[in-house]
Amino acid sequence: MKKSVKVAVVAIAAVAALAVSGVSASQAATSKRACVILPDADSGTRWVPGDQPALTKILSAAGFTPDVQNAQNDTSKFATVADQQLAKGCGVMIIVDLKGAGVSVAAKAKKQGIPVIAYDRPIAGASYYVSFDNTVVGQLEGQTVVDGLKAAGKDVKKASIVYSSGDPTDGNAKMFLDGALSVLNKAGAKAAFTMKGTWDGPTAGTEFEQAFTALKGKIDAVLAPNDNNAAAMITILNKNKQTAVLSGQDASVAGLQNVLLGYQAATVYKPFKVEAKVAADLAVQILKGGKPVAPKKLADGTPFFASAPILIKAANVQQVVAGGDAKAMDICTADVKAACAKYGVK
Repeated sequence: MKKSVKVAVVAIAAVAALAVSGVSASQAATSKRACVILPDADSGTRWVPGDQPALTKILSAAGFTPDVQNAQNDTSKFATVADQQLAKGCGVMIIVDLKGAGVSVAAKAKKQGIPVIAYDRPIAGASYYVSFDNTVVGQLEGQTVVDGLKAAGKDVKKASIVYSSGDPTDGNAKMFLDGALSVLNKAGAKAAFTMKGTWDGPTAGTEFEQAFTALKGKIDAVLAPNDNNAAAMITILNKNKQTAVLSGQDASVAGLQNVLLGYQAATVYKPFKVEAKVAADLAVQILKGGKPVAPKKLADGTPFFASAPILIKAANVQQVVAGGDAKAMDICTADVKAACAKYGVK
């Protein structure tokens, strides 16, 4: 957690130390509202229980009014919510993109002189982007596969590896994949089967069934883009009494359990509270009339505030618990209790 916090502090300090130059002054001066659009409220996701209260707390404490809405995984609702917020007036918008719906919203907001913070996922035309270093996330996933194969005594260059990736409509998915491929290609790894990109567990399961059949069950490792996908793949592997080296990200409860049980080699932990604080502090500076300068930029030139992700293996699952992003009581269920005791999860 220390590394992430350190990076976040640097990013926050960069925002706080900015000269106030009055960009979008008309909006900042007339509206104390911070309009936030989250993408969904599906069970098990982070947005409602995590990001929403974290953003609300910081924005409210700074004296501004947070208007946090959820698109419920519906792009039409996403657009409607945005129109309603813009009609009421926003001094800044914090948007998590949903299947590209954020692009038109960002364009509308910018026409009104309202700065847009693309949160967690990049949005073309946004004023700023706040997320974790997604290329590094991918590199950690790729290294998980390489290290896992070596630990299993298998030649990375000859291993049968299934490649999977996130939903291609999510701008982060390409960064994750590019990061992973940079490591895998350097190690000489090659894809025995490439799945279609998705974040949906059941869809990933169906795709993996096809991969399993095509490869006649010979699978040494899987570049799984997140814990949700990995869980679906693990179900199929377990059903067939097989194991493989799997990557993942999100440090979800299920993912942490799979890591502890040895079904998943590792997961990438992205402390959402760190990300939320950077975004909220950035929004506060904008609402006060500042023109923040980011320490990094995306390839398209968008100013980028990036925090560092953390690789979690069985030995440091407790780090996620200590960070407040998972509870030991949820992780250490009956079948995981022994593993929790072994690795000091409490």
